[in-house]
Amino acid sequence: MNTSQHTSEIAIAVEQVSKTFPLPEGKGEFTVLRNVDLTVGVHEVVALLGRSGSGKSTLLRIMAGLIPPTEGRVISSGKPLRGANQDVAMVFQSFALLPWLTVLENVELGLEARGVSREERRERALKAIDLVGLDGFESAYPKELSGGMRQRVGFARAFVVQPKVLFMDEPFSALDVLTAENLRGEIDDLWNAGNFPSKSILIVTHNIEEAVLLCDRVIILGANPGHVRGEVKINLPRPHDRTSDRFKALVDYLYAVMTDPNAAVTPQAVEAVIIPTASVEEPPKSKSPFAQPLPHARAGGISGLLELIVEQSEGRVDIPLLAERIQITVDDLLPILDAAEMLGFVEVDRGDVSLTEIGKDFATTTILRSKDLFRQQVLAHAPMLVSIWETLREKRIGSMRADFFMGLLEEYYPRNEAERQFATAVDWGRYAELFEYDSREERLYLSRTEPLLTATA
Repeated sequence: MNTSQHTSEIAIAVEQVSKTFPLPEGKGEFTVLRNVDLTVGVHEVVALLGRSGSGKSTLLRIMAGLIPPTEGRVISSGKPLRGANQDVAMVFQSFALLPWLTVLENVELGLEARGVSREERRERALKAIDLVGLDGFESAYPKELSGGMRQRVGFARAFVVQPKVLFMDEPFSALDVLTAENLRGEIDDLWNAGNFPSKSILIVTHNIEEAVLLCDRVIILGANPGHVRGEVKINLPRPHDRTSDRFKALVDYLYAVMTDPNAAVTPQAVEAVIIPTASVEEPPKSKSPFAQPLPHARAGGISGLLELIVEQSEGRVDIPLLAERIQITVDDLLPILDAAEMLGFVEVDRGDVSLTEIGKDFATTTILRSKDLFRQQVLAHAPMLVSIWETLREKRIGSMRADFFMGLLEEYYPRNEAERQFATAVDWGRYAELFEYDSREERLYLSRTEPLLTATA
């Protein structure tokens, strides 16, 4: 059995890596990662766990040599990485198969790129296909396969090059729950049996239970910019028994840390071995309301979450149980929790979420009153919405082009994130009846119920 103990032999290391991207029109830089240090040992499975915005996938791509770091370096097999990392193979979330090639041809691709002979390519590819349980489908095309089978092809394509480290970027998140659970279990079985075709695994995931099930260590990343908050050793005998009290305690602890981005990663009653890391010095925050991001949660999602919580005894619920009940990933649940907490509807404490008095009122009152309460809390706690609303009120016609506000957002975010922030602001503004948005004209309009400040001056 592969005990997967963390060893002193390092497969790949990241040293003081930072990554910035230029903002549009030379407006500065957006920092995705800052001063990241981490290692992956030989015979070790490591997870990168973090919220959206923590730079998990960017870090993985830097370690794979697909993009260079702005600062710092990657050491692979004891040598500084320059260009593509030949020691790693990657399994993607989106399968990334070539639709015009058969299963066998897709699996052979990596070997062909490395100049392996036709006979050896075929022999190794057939073994990899057999390893993932797809023997008999060698001549099938991707369109003939289910999602789970296509992801098996992705694993076989990575296995066939026998990488020193296998990178997995949320490999199960595009699959339905049952298929993901089946494939996750098979990967774990291969590793535990000592039959895995790589010496180490690094997995990016947003699924906390998955991280505890598969991994020996979980590295917790903070966001904005991405940095290492600390790491948790999953010192459980393999295979990890998800029914054990310790497994459940580790899951609960990780949920508690993930739901509180300001919590120190420190030893807890579960006796998890926590290795705290040096805190990252954050730059002073801008006072601009547009520099204070909104959690990416729809008003309807916030309302639905509060209705679920109010059904629990005393309006308090364990976050892991809530996620399991509604079959939602942590990446999808946390922004909704963040939004509800930001607006004063809930309080989050040590992995539990409970309704505030105004949250209970919001969840149990009429639709009209709930909209009034939402408006009240937005005006009290969401500076970006307040700024947009006041700007519209000051205009004689109560209207402005959307690109004015997009320009303000792009002072602080890349274009795609600025667009997401704008979409969230529009959704909240509409629900609160502060303003409306005409997508054809690309203009924001003051809600018809709102008076113009100039009209009353």
